[in-house]
Amino acid sequence: MTAITKESAPPKPPTPLEWMRKNLFSSWINGVLTIVGVTMVYFALVNLATWVIKTADWSPITSAPLLFLVGQYPRQELWRVGLSTLMITFLVGMSWGMWKHYIRPFAIFLAILMFILAIVPLETPTITIPIRVFMLINPILIYLGYRLGKARFLRGSHAAALWLVALLLIPMVILPGFANSRILPKEPTSLWGGLLITLLLSVGGIVLSFPFGVLLALGRRSSLPVVKLFSIFFIEVVRGVPLVTILFMFSVILALFLPSESRIDRVIRALMGIVFFSAAYTAENVRGGLQAIPPGQVEAAKALGLKNLHITSMIVLPQALRLVIPTIVGQFISLFKDTTLVYIVGINDLLGIANAVLKLKPEFVRLQMEVYLFITLIFWVFSYFMSHASLQLEKALGVGER
Repeated sequence: MTAITKESAPPKPPTPLEWMRKNLFSSWINGVLTIVGVTMVYFALVNLATWVIKTADWSPITSAPLLFLVGQYPRQELWRVGLSTLMITFLVGMSWGMWKHYIRPFAIFLAILMFILAIVPLETPTITIPIRVFMLINPILIYLGYRLGKARFLRGSHAAALWLVALLLIPMVILPGFANSRILPKEPTSLWGGLLITLLLSVGGIVLSFPFGVLLALGRRSSLPVVKLFSIFFIEVVRGVPLVTILFMFSVILALFLPSESRIDRVIRALMGIVFFSAAYTAENVRGGLQAIPPGQVEAAKALGLKNLHITSMIVLPQALRLVIPTIVGQFISLFKDTTLVYIVGINDLLGIANAVLKLKPEFVRLQMEVYLFITLIFWVFSYFMSHASLQLEKALGVGER
């Protein structure tokens, strides 16, 4: 065995005082800036906490929490929303057990949030005992899903398949229901709203626009003139107009050209517009990754006798997607926030419900700061966890390192 000398031994990590002396008080200028910055942050946090706890009036939110969550979805059918939520929380826990670093912060946050909502006293008749019990069940399901996700017989493909089934079953079967059905009566999407619509449009837009964007990026690099020209035309036209224009086109103009008996649901039309818009931007992001792949890899693969389909799917595309993870996730975060534009075409998403709640009572009009701050916090939480998952995925794949 080779003895480790003092010279070859790894350096000891600095103590907190050594770290502060080196990074915060290395010179008198840095010391003054540190003291001034800490003082400003302290007073800002104290004033913010005082306003949130003592001064702010959160009655518009506490008086109608279900409106922010599901809009006007029939209260006697809320069990369908609850069942969908239980499925999602269980899958979040299972994903935590399988893909630890990516889902763990969101799963822990969701469990703590559900527990707090179950025990916090709210002066509103809408938060009943059954709803509080339902909130307490969610953290338990997250933990059970986590334990199941750590089982050796389960793989990531199983979790992905379950997520796909849930994402198809919830918006197509459980929530809308069927005509002339006693168990799942049909509920029109005009009654949906709040966070339910925001998540439906954002998740649906992200999941559906990604494969379309990849195909458009490949089509723009295709050697077939028809495919290449169509892809270029689609991408440039869609990227040349704002999202609100596309939403108006699908929500208003498209409905005028369809017969009344075959008109598409307005939420589906809005989702189609979001998918079209996001697919064009995703295509350009993916195309940037495709251009970064050295052509020598393609030539080497052809020399080995691989077909173009195998070269693209197994060599070029995986490397290209790995390179553009930050830009793709940034596009998805932007898409999540852009779903608020559907309020302009008459869909009561989270922002639309916020504006409606402000009109419920005359005294709520002066409380716009509290309501919009609450909406901002919701969007920030989801955006932060999407960004965190992206950073963990980049570290796992070594983006920027190799």
